[in-house]
Amino acid sequence: MATQTEDRMISEKIASVLVARTLGPFDLVVIFVAIVLFIINSAGLQAAGPSVFIFWTVAFATFLITGAFVTAQLGRMFPEEGSLYVWTHKALGPFWGFFAGFVAWWPGPITMVVIGVLVANFLQQTAAFFTCSGKPCAILTENWQIGIVVLVVLWFSASMSYLKMRVTQNYVNVQFFAYAAAIFLIGFAGVVWLLKGHPSATSFGSGWNPFQGDKLALGVPANLTFFSFAILALLGIETPLNMGV
Repeated sequence: MATQTEDRMISEKIASVLVARTLGPFDLVVIFVAIVLFIINSAGLQAAGPSVFIFWTVAFATFLITGAFVTAQLGRMFPEEGSLYVWTHKALGPFWGFFAGFVAWWPGPITMVVIGVLVANFLQQTAAFFTCSGKPCAILTENWQIGIVVLVVLWFSASMSYLKMRVTQNYVNVQFFAYAAAIFLIGFAGVVWLLKGHPSATSFGSGWNPFQGDKLALGVPANLTFFSFAILALLGIETPLNMGV
């Protein structure tokens, strides 16, 4: 009969030797916030009105918190390095282990391209604050120019991957504080706006019904689509939770 040591995969045996544990609890919190908290999602949720608070509460209760408990339990059952890949491999076999690992990795490269497009969009918006020949400046108007920005973002990310994990994480930690400062300034600006007597952009006197809106396919209220938006915004928990087990 094979022993437990013999049943271990090669990746389980060498991972702890090749990859040292360099991340602490604060580092994992930073990664969690950086992946999950996309402040730009707030703009897409405004149309839901006050009912968005209901969707966030339900999403946290049914997805975020439950996902944390499930991940913690799996981490205790299978403490080996590899998390999602190891769990699926041991439960369903090598093919599904590879499949789970691949589909968990594949969104990463796609997201990096999307982030490159977002960087180009931010540069375009920044340029619009300046004047060129009496008109707002327009840059990156051609697709090939946006493509160059995407390539620069990819090259920068690739260069960061060559650094030691601790150095890269220190850079991420600095970005975390910059991100937190930006979010604080946005919130502070909103408070100042209200204190000056301006009305809130969202009326909290109505709009709490999560089933409001036009009917979509199968009679589903349009407002319920914001629940899927909330779940989508929380999908990033997979990475930091798996890293923390």
